[in-house]
Amino acid sequence: MQITVNGVVIPQSSVASEMQNHPAETPAAAREEAARALVVRELLLQESRRLGYEPDPEDLGDGKRETDEESLIRQLLDSELDLPEADEAACRRYYENNGQRFFSPALYEAAHIFFPAPPDDEAARTGARKRAEATIAELAQDPGRFAALAKARSACSSAQEGGALGQITRGQTAPELESFFDALEPGQISPVPVESRYGLHVVRLDDRQEGRQLPFEAVCDRIAAYLNQQVWQRAAAQYVSILAGRAEIEGFEMPSAASPLVQ
Repeated sequence: MQITVNGVVIPQSSVASEMQNHPAETPAAAREEAARALVVRELLLQESRRLGYEPDPEDLGDGKRETDEESLIRQLLDSELDLPEADEAACRRYYENNGQRFFSPALYEAAHIFFPAPPDDEAARTGARKRAEATIAELAQDPGRFAALAKARSACSSAQEGGALGQITRGQTAPELESFFDALEPGQISPVPVESRYGLHVVRLDDRQEGRQLPFEAVCDRIAAYLNQQVWQRAAAQYVSILAGRAEIEGFEMPSAASPLVQ
């Protein structure tokens, strides 16, 4: 069915093109989101023109510049939305109620000996596991040989550093290794090979510093930006709902609290 906003047609070809900006579980859901975004965009453009705004594109940095339509929508929303700024009290309340979000990541110092094996090559995985188990058995007798064995056997570039990975934070290495970093005591070598998508690893944890809660002063600007963005989104959604209520929209049913985000 053809979509129109106050008589202006939104072509199905435009909806199909817009779908790439709205990944969803099904094509139907992506099409729904794409149509909604184009209807919202058309509502905002029509209102900006009705109020007499003229295109005044701003530079966005990195050689990018607003389009005329983006400029019209920005000017409209900047003028029409009355947005209170988050003050320090609001930021502190958010910090106190969501303290778990503001932790520095755990910091590890570790080393490994790496035996590569593709995940779909069972023979290679078996061979790598045997070499890793043999290495662990040798280290059980003499843990001080870790660096020498890493240089001789590890397929990782860290071999030249005795297997040392340096300081790493959560998310910088395979999650399977991080699970062992959390379980081992400093100085301990993994009692079994650690299997990852890349192969088998013999892991040694040298040090672990647990994450600490960041002070309010370090995150207050981030909290303020987040709260201001939340206020903007709610206000913009309400504004779009008002515009939709005044408009004649055919071929598409607008949600009661449509998001004003447009691509």
